[in-house]
Amino acid sequence: MRGQGHAPGPSPVDLPVGSILVMADSKQDQDAGGTQAAGDTAAAAGKATGADKRAERRVAKLAREINAFAKHHGGSAEGQIAHLGQMGARIVLVGADGGWGDLVAPSHAIAERAAEKAGITVHEDFDGEMAARVRTGPYEWSRMAGIQLGGPRNAA
Repeated sequence: MRGQGHAPGPSPVDLPVGSILVMADSKQDQDAGGTQAAGDTAAAAGKATGADKRAERRVAKLAREINAFAKHHGGSAEGQIAHLGQMGARIVLVGADGGWGDLVAPSHAIAERAAEKAGITVHEDFDGEMAARVRTGPYEWSRMAGIQLGGPRNAA
């Protein structure tokens, strides 16, 4: 019993039994030292899958967006990557002029690669030093204070 008022819901994805491969069933092409043979690596590098190509396009698009943000906010930017769970990762950007923004990447690895490709400094944490560079405007203050300062009501 899951608790009062909770009925078991259907699975969002119905998979046939046995359709998910067990990790032990997958073949690992590694030598005794735990590294792939050079020929295998070259062959794998030549065969980019559709998922790899999509990931590279996403990395390139995020890097362009990061560079555009930096150009618009004083010519440079710094960032911090935060894990969002299944949604991916959030790249918080702070420009040289104190302007800030964020982007969402489908995974933490893609976010890291995009930041590296854009050439920005990525901080481990959004610490006090980085937060001190952020400049908030009237919009942010009215949204944070809400109706108390005559700002828009928060949607219920």
